[in-house]
Amino acid sequence: MELYQPEYVNVNGEEFRVYLTHEEIQERIKKIGHKLSKDFKEKRPIFIGILNGSYIFLADLMRYVNIPCEVDFLKLSSYGDEKVSSGEVKDLKQIDADIKGRHVILIEDIIDTGLSMNYLVSKLKRLNPSSLTVVTLLHKAEATEHDVQIDHVAFKIPNLFVLGYGLDYAQEGRNLAQIYIPSDREKKEE
Repeated sequence: MELYQPEYVNVNGEEFRVYLTHEEIQERIKKIGHKLSKDFKEKRPIFIGILNGSYIFLADLMRYVNIPCEVDFLKLSSYGDEKVSSGEVKDLKQIDADIKGRHVILIEDIIDTGLSMNYLVSKLKRLNPSSLTVVTLLHKAEATEHDVQIDHVAFKIPNLFVLGYGLDYAQEGRNLAQIYIPSDREKKEE
């Protein structure tokens, strides 16, 4: 299978360049998968992916998790087709599973202001899970305005607009196998 990973890509009239390579992403996901497998051995956790952005991250993460587990999805919206959050969280799809007494692992693509994650953690805690673990692919720490619980972060990134690997710009770019930033931004900060 050939992955869609050009060096540069044009999405919605803007040029983007590679920020995180497919190999860098996979290496971090592998480490998180192994850690979760160790931490939740014999606990049969339920992984809950937050749609739409987390589906690729969750699918790849599952390939590195070697314990019995379940998967479910929910969907929130706070962006629409824009580059910035609307400031209002909307529930678009509920989970199907009963999580009372379960070990829940929330999988998010990106946490920036923390508004959605703060809302979601509060909401799910009211359903009385045994534990609640938050895993995110990307965290924009300098953009975080709300106190959020984050247990595992694959990459801390500056406050940049990113797309690819499940993240979109007006629903485009999710199928890119790498993470991209606008071409006019400076090179990755280490």
